[in-house]
Amino acid sequence: MNRKAVIIGAGYAGLVAGAYLSRAGYETHVFEQSDEIGGVTGGFRKNGYYWDMGQLNIEGLGPGEQAGRVVDELGLRDKLTLLPAARLYDFPDFSMAPPAEYGGPWWRKEFLLRQFPNEKRGINAYYRFYRTMREIITFAERAEVSSGAKAVWLKLNMYLRLLPLLPWVKWSAKKLMDHFFSSAEIKAVFTSILADFVVKPEDFQGLGVAIVNPESAFDARVPLDFSRIAHQPSYTCIEGGCRKLADLLADLIRANGGQIHTGAAVTEICTENKKATGIQLSDGSFHSADVVVASGGAREIFNLVDPAAIGAEFLSIAQAAPLMESVFMLHLGLDMDPSEHLACGIDYCYRSYDISGSVGKLLHETYHEGEDGYLIYVPSMYSPQSAPEGRYAVTIYTVAPNRISGREWSEWSDRYADKLIDLASEKIPNLKEHIVERNVFTPEYFQARTMQAHHSFGGCAPVMNSKAVPNKTPVDGFWFIGGQSASGAGIGSVVAGARRISLQIIAEQSK
Repeated sequence: MNRKAVIIGAGYAGLVAGAYLSRAGYETHVFEQSDEIGGVTGGFRKNGYYWDMGQLNIEGLGPGEQAGRVVDELGLRDKLTLLPAARLYDFPDFSMAPPAEYGGPWWRKEFLLRQFPNEKRGINAYYRFYRTMREIITFAERAEVSSGAKAVWLKLNMYLRLLPLLPWVKWSAKKLMDHFFSSAEIKAVFTSILADFVVKPEDFQGLGVAIVNPESAFDARVPLDFSRIAHQPSYTCIEGGCRKLADLLADLIRANGGQIHTGAAVTEICTENKKATGIQLSDGSFHSADVVVASGGAREIFNLVDPAAIGAEFLSIAQAAPLMESVFMLHLGLDMDPSEHLACGIDYCYRSYDISGSVGKLLHETYHEGEDGYLIYVPSMYSPQSAPEGRYAVTIYTVAPNRISGREWSEWSDRYADKLIDLASEKIPNLKEHIVERNVFTPEYFQARTMQAHHSFGGCAPVMNSKAVPNKTPVDGFWFIGGQSASGAGIGSVVAGARRISLQIIAEQSK
């Protein structure tokens, strides 16, 4: 008799799990509370425009890479067109844009040596550290997909390279930056990305700085393999938008006999004797299952389960897991080409070097209105079909608190949108005069779309010494995946994590 799998959520995590389980012969049903699949990767369409929900420049979708293995194993490679993309960093006093004439794999290092001549020793030391960390990560990733003697050899090499860094394992990003550099400006080059996660440098793992700052993210021409034993991840946008991959995964589920149910809100994850038995929907119907795989908000998901079945200790982890904050986002249609004024289609516009102070405001429900920084993404620079002919799609957004102290987002949304447009006009002159389509998305919108009281744009925040929500729960046959799980935040981690857990489920159920 075929086993039956029920999956909650039709974002990338749920769709990847559905694709693997249906391919393995499970009778697979995916339930999505929204009327659209894709979650945050479902995008937004209106009047001939398509916008992704942010600059969804995906890490590691290339052949042999962590997320790329999903694309290859599911036979989707020839159905996707991946477009190399890089991000530009603008700071108050300098800009780090990919040079028009390629400056080699270490052009950023050379730029920093020119920009900060007094930091030469620290810059050279940082890049030695970076090379070592990329070797460690490469050995770890290769060991994960190897077995036997080869896996042992890979792990041994990983530990040998980690050994000199052991004194730094408990260091925060702030301590690591203080070790290498003296000026706040150069420290911000490597810690500014933490503002996206809404994590202060003093609360982020120091060794992780090398992970969130791969040189390949800043120039698509940088080789991914800078040595035989060191790999950097690729960064690509999907032509046509992220919804393209969501639709391909959904088609694969259906081709394998699975079903996707939209507009289907789950109200209970049913258990008996600490074993998952199925789910109940808001219409009162019950759907039995041998396996229940849930994605979405951890707090909301585990409120659907009998507390006695899941246990107080596990519930406390789910409730205490630190979450990223939300975003304030504008989707614009323009009647002029913004690429005339932008060196890249992805422009991080940082307006402060005080990353810790900026994050502190967000954590205390204070919105900076874009004054601390914002991002401009031009999807039509990668996918011309994202806008009608003669028009251009642009997204401008900034990290924002899930709630603002003493205010409601809906009451202030137009004012905040105008402010963000004024700031972006510093990069795109006369922007306001060329807007022909305007759509405002506040944290309140994202809360409603995801059915989460605390909308977390990326998932769990990578805070040192905090516990992530485990993928395997105390309830037999009940698993948790997605950006708020131990798989990690970000699309690449979500996709790779859903694959890993699906294969684990299949292996355990086959015993």
